[in-house]
Amino acid sequence: MENAYLQLDDLTVGYGREAVVSHIRLALRRGEIASLVGPNGSGKSTILKTLTRRIPALSGKMTLAGADIASLPGRRLAEKMASVLTDRVTPELSTCFDIVSAGRYPYTGGFGLLTARDREVVNACLAMVNAASIADRDFASVSDGQRQRVLLARALAQEPEIVVLDEPTSFLDIRHKLELLEILRALARDRGVTVLMSLHELDLASKISDLVACVGQGRVLACGRPEEILTDDRVRALYGLERGSYNALLGSVELPRPAGEPRVFVLGGGGRGIRHYRALQKAGVPFAAGILPENDLDMAVALPLAETVITCPATGPVPPARLSDARALIDRAGAVLDGGFPSEARAALLRYAREHGKQVVADYTQLSEVLS
Repeated sequence: MENAYLQLDDLTVGYGREAVVSHIRLALRRGEIASLVGPNGSGKSTILKTLTRRIPALSGKMTLAGADIASLPGRRLAEKMASVLTDRVTPELSTCFDIVSAGRYPYTGGFGLLTARDREVVNACLAMVNAASIADRDFASVSDGQRQRVLLARALAQEPEIVVLDEPTSFLDIRHKLELLEILRALARDRGVTVLMSLHELDLASKISDLVACVGQGRVLACGRPEEILTDDRVRALYGLERGSYNALLGSVELPRPAGEPRVFVLGGGGRGIRHYRALQKAGVPFAAGILPENDLDMAVALPLAETVITCPATGPVPPARLSDARALIDRAGAVLDGGFPSEARAALLRYAREHGKQVVADYTQLSEVLS
């Protein structure tokens, strides 16, 4: 790739003589964010450990701004690359400030003495990851999420051109996941820092990454823009999903649908049916859903979870045949669960259900008598 900052060229990684991932080709420009995704044990961490020289490459080449990574002096590499890997850091009698200060190693000389500017950088990095309030606390006493933020601050204190992270969101709650990803995006956008990381959360990978590489079966199976790479079929094949499904539109997984004759007909639409579909799935109650326009938000969840979905064109009136299909399902079901999305079809089907003695409820918990 022209203007590539980081380039992996026919790289093979592994342990001893045993290859884990072979013939890797990856190129990143300055300021790009790339995520490695794939099942546990596929080799994502091995790639990152090789790139950061924790383990040697078996073959191939890694270059940073045209320089061979394997040949760079350690201090020079530390000025360019920082990493936050999954190795457990257990220092004794070190404050969080001390841990972050270690990131200034490339600049402090042989005695490791911090200058005023070094301390300024350390404090700024702690503040950047919202860890300034724990700067004086013993690193061994803080939570896993706080440790992760302190280790990121240590990496940022190196003032690197590239940051390599292995599962950086693993111990973080939702708020701090979002904060961490926003920090990485700001680093890439505002400072031109290149970011390469492994992620388990496909929804986060799709939102933060310029490039996604799918690692599995001993190779990189696909690499490109997340909206092109993280398709339903590719994710299913990558992770070997035999039950349940992945939804690329929502970036979420759905558990397997309950099997059997639909016992409830859900009148959804406009996203209002989604909570009902998932409640019925959790309870193991087979259900049908409708009548949903083909572009309705409910479709993304109804299709994998409902036994039957009645659909209609996105524009225009509901065809009489679709109304007839829905009435037939209501006849067979024990009850109707009303999502409340206003439409002429919903009103007609509610009238039909009541006229034919079907219980109509607005919440799954009201179905207990019908389904007992």
